[in-house]
Amino acid sequence: MKLFSAILIALIVLASTKVAPANARLDGFRNLLDLPYANSDHPRQTLNLYLPENPVSKKIPLIAYIHGGAWRKGDKAFGVHRIRKFLRGGQFAAASIGYRLTDEGPWPLQIHDCKAAIRWLKANADQYGYDASNIAVMGNSAGGHLVAMLGVSADVPEMSGRLGLHLDMDTRVKCVVDFCGPANLLTMVDQPSTMRHDTPDSPEGQLVGGYVRKRSKVALDASPQTHVSKADAPILVVHGDKDPLVPVQQARDFHEALLKGKVDSTLVILKGMGHGLRHPELDRRIEAFFAKHLLGENVEISGTPILTK
Repeated sequence: MKLFSAILIALIVLASTKVAPANARLDGFRNLLDLPYANSDHPRQTLNLYLPENPVSKKIPLIAYIHGGAWRKGDKAFGVHRIRKFLRGGQFAAASIGYRLTDEGPWPLQIHDCKAAIRWLKANADQYGYDASNIAVMGNSAGGHLVAMLGVSADVPEMSGRLGLHLDMDTRVKCVVDFCGPANLLTMVDQPSTMRHDTPDSPEGQLVGGYVRKRSKVALDASPQTHVSKADAPILVVHGDKDPLVPVQQARDFHEALLKGKVDSTLVILKGMGHGLRHPELDRRIEAFFAKHLLGENVEISGTPILTK
């Protein structure tokens, strides 16, 4: 079982890093790489910023990506290639955010970094020509967990940390796209999965610093579902119903909690898909989601399951 879990974790990491380019550059954009956001020289406390050479206006929305990798691997260099398809036409700027991993410390270190990055992006918006009040966040797996946390914790002061030079800035985001992110670390340990999530060497165990059940207070603090309130950002929750790593019930329960909390939530289940989520219809719905929440267009976002086979 330990060997099987190790193989599965390796697959998560591979999925997050295998096509990462050496320089993470985008044609047609100003590529500002490895910008420090926490007033430190730590290489993971940096972000890449992508500004279209021909923006449609002086202040365009920005889409920020947070990478996956089980909170212990992965790199921001991969992020922009997950969102490049949504950046056509000079309508959006983009960022890809790095953060410290669990080999450097457990929760809440990871969200403190992400919050510092959002504050930096807001503080520097006028300089770089995007709208500080119009920032979306998007992430997969561990990144999905972190963007979901950004969406639900703008009103949770203890989640903000004290990193960087821009502590006067808030960390509220305009909307969230969460791909297969864990939402409740305590319930996940009892849900069907091909790996054990409770052990200290599991991704979740390393995140909370031990056995998840024994570290229940930290596990709940690190669960986006715990922090749902009506002030939260609109969220698109996307999950495959054959996900062997993060049970699809995580997405269903999170969506139900968001609706109960009167949050604008749309759940899209991809039928027959596992932990990696790609489909043309999904791309269309994400484009519609950004059009609605970042561009102010009057469009509907379908929550009908997507048949992939």
